[in-house]
Amino acid sequence: MDRMTDAEGIGRRTVLCGAGVVGAAALAGCGGGEKSAEELKGKEVAKAADVPVGGGKINATEKIVVTQPAQGVFKAFTAVCTHQGCTVGGVSNGVITCDCHGSEFAVADGAVRRGPADKPLKEYPVQVRGGGIVVT
Repeated sequence: MDRMTDAEGIGRRTVLCGAGVVGAAALAGCGGGEKSAEELKGKEVAKAADVPVGGGKINATEKIVVTQPAQGVFKAFTAVCTHQGCTVGGVSNGVITCDCHGSEFAVADGAVRRGPADKPLKEYPVQVRGGGIVVT
């Protein structure tokens, strides 16, 4: 019999259940925590001068990525990947990239360019005010 009694140690079921809890905790720690537009409203999330054309800047504190798809056009999206909640890791050449599983999103509209993500990044309305990018 492959069952263990309490006297012999822990059983296979206990180990498997514990592994599931640890795995879920690890995924939860991956990122998550997307902020609402109301939470960000009025906050400066980047300096316009720091956001390159065709690229962007990730604000890890606010979990937002600010992009400049064309000269003078600024967009902002959640930095939380829609696949499993990791925070995106980079922005260049017109693409926002999630390093966890390789998803890619367009800097112009947050649309999925490459999965496994199947939903676009949530967009936040922004304006340039005094050289800063502010969520409106």
